This record gives sequence, C-alpha cells and structure tokens, in this order.
Amino acid sequence: MIVDDEPRTRTGLSRMLEAWNGGRYAIRAAADGREALGILERERVRLLITDIKMPEISGLHLADTLKAMPEEERPAIILISGYAEFEFAQRAIQLGVVDYLLKPIGREKLISAVERALAQAEERARIGRMEKVVDRELLQTGDTGRPLSDSVREALEYIDENLDQPFTMRDAATRVHLNPSYFSVLFKDEMGMTFSEYVTRRRLQRAKDMLLRTKLTVAEIAERVGYQSAKHFAKMFRQYEGSSPGDYRNHSS
Repeated sequence: MIVDDEPRTRTGLSRMLEAWNGGRYAIRAAADGREALGILERERVRLLITDIKMPEISGLHLADTLKAMPEEERPAIILISGYAEFEFAQRAIQLGVVDYLLKPIGREKLISAVERALAQAEERARIGRMEKVVDRELLQTGDTGRPLSDSVREALEYIDENLDQPFTMRDAATRVHLNPSYFSVLFKDEMGMTFSEYVTRRRLQRAKDMLLRTKLTVAEIAERVGYQSAKHFAKMFRQYEGSSPGDYRNHSS
C-alpha cells in the first residue's frame, strides 16, 4: 500500500511497482493516514510505503500505530520524504522501518527497497507461523537431564515415520523389541508424557503446519496425520488447541 497526500507521487510509485510487480501483488493507494488505517482494517497488507509528512496522521504516527499489531501480521514499512531530516531518520530506525527514501525516488532505489522489505515481511511471517505451530509441551519432552535410551530414540523415529498411519503403542513396542507394559513405563519416564499424548501432540503439530502452509481440506489433513475420522481429528484438535481446525486456519493465516 502506498500512502501519500500528493496524487502525482501516489500515481508515480504505483506505476513503477505495477510494472515491476507482474501481477504478484495487489497495489493499494491511500491519500492520507486515516484512509490507510481503513484499508488495513479490511485487508492484509504486507508492505506499507508512506510519506512522513501528511495532514492529521503522519507517516511516523501511522508506523507507530502499526506496532500494536501482532508481529507476524505487521507490514514491513518504507518511509518516504522530501526532506533529509535527521530527526525523521532517527525515529524511523526506532520504529523498525526497513528503509527511508528521499523524493524524487528513482526506480532502482524503490525496487531495491521494496524487495528487501518484502523479504523481511516474509521472514517475519515464517517465524510467526513457526511460533503458532510449535507445541511447548513437546519442546520440554525428554528434558530429564539424562540421555534417551536407544529404544525410546528408535520409537520416536518410528512415530515420525508413521504419523500418516494409524498405529498403537504395541506396534511401537514391537518395533523396538520390548514388552508393551515395560515400554509404556520407559517412554513416560524418559519423555515426561505418555506415549498416547506424545503421538497426539506430534500429529496435531504436523496438522497445524499443514493448515497454515497448504490449502488441503480438514478431512485431507486428518487423513495425512493418521486419523481415520475427520470428526475424531476435529475433536482432538479442539481439545488440545481450544478451537476447531477451520477456526485455527482462519485466525492464524
């Protein structure tokens, strides 16, 4: 989105970006900060290019307002100005602005700044997705201060290799050549949670990743993480995540 109260600047920047864009991104334009905030309420914006000096809501004020957004949803920001003022540049740095461009803006400088800003926005979104997918309980498994036994290590490999298939604790115990009862106690002792809970959390972790990265249906994802029933998958998802798979996808993407 391009925000500038000068129509000529808005048009010029839009044309340069449309020519470079090749249809990959939709370009929006706003004549002031208030109009920009209205667009931001309705649409997901990946990159904001805004003039610093505008009536009512300045570019700096607009950038400061966006700090309240969740980091993974916050657009990358490029500030533009007709004045090379140190105070502006200093504040831009404090706001985490990607670049500070002086008018008139040449095509090469604009495209270079835009590509850098979009890369930053994508990295921020990637980190945000990882944080949503990660299971804090799984991060703590095996944190007992002593190394895992070979049997439990092999069982963990078996689980990851077969998450798309239904299997039982007995199947895993057979794979590592242990009595199921002994294996159950050993697994919980070393991993800090039962075999069943661990498998469920791993399946849901993989499902969350698919919900955010793919357009597969909930039923298709359920099947790919080892659930024979989409209804049972949805029930377990809600139990562990507090929402349905569909709501999780809609609120996290």
